[in-house]
Amino acid sequence: MKHTDHNHSSHEASLYDELTCHLPYAAFSVAIGFIVLSLLHFMSMNLAQAQLHKGYHILFHAFHYLHIMFAVTGTLVTFLRFSNHLTRGIIVSLISPAVFCTLSDVALPALAGNILGVHMDMHICFFKLHDFMNVLPFMLVGLITALSLSRHHVRSLNFISLGSHFIHILISSLASLFYVVSYGFSGWPKVMGILYFFLVIAVVIPCTFSDVVVPLYFARKKNKAAHKDAH
Repeated sequence: MKHTDHNHSSHEASLYDELTCHLPYAAFSVAIGFIVLSLLHFMSMNLAQAQLHKGYHILFHAFHYLHIMFAVTGTLVTFLRFSNHLTRGIIVSLISPAVFCTLSDVALPALAGNILGVHMDMHICFFKLHDFMNVLPFMLVGLITALSLSRHHVRSLNFISLGSHFIHILISSLASLFYVVSYGFSGWPKVMGILYFFLVIAVVIPCTFSDVVVPLYFARKKNKAAHKDAH
């Protein structure tokens, strides 16, 4: 069986290739997220629902902020491997995670909850001043981390990329799960299988676009423009 390392070193990987590469990460990460949530659910069964939701809401924010940091790092690292245009890379690395982390952690989990019969509002941190002021330092650290990683040797960067991919998607999975339970989905154990399916989709598609598809598109677009100008 032919085996090739998936390290994004080529522009030729299709969207299908990227999704199938990221799907196992998402499947295992959401599964681990359910293990964590199940343990917390078991240990907090005697707590009042209001207390429980407040605690889950705090956990959601912690993992959501960390997810944004990892997404900013991953986006800029991927961009800089194919383009030297730092300003464009920073802009893409701030806007893309803002969109796709919100989709992965908030919008799609809320949609899943609504489909399963639990009304959920959407809490978008970028629209709340207090939350936005918390997000900014995580985005800044993400940019600095990416600039540091971009100085590594390609081989070591490939190894780091594999680990950061898994951690990134695991953090996204936990943020998604804590979002749905913090907004009243107390009956999640009864529909765990369907919720698991929805959340795998909610995690794998936005993370693939944020980490790979969007930075590659804009890096390639810049390179094509420069090649055209050269001729």
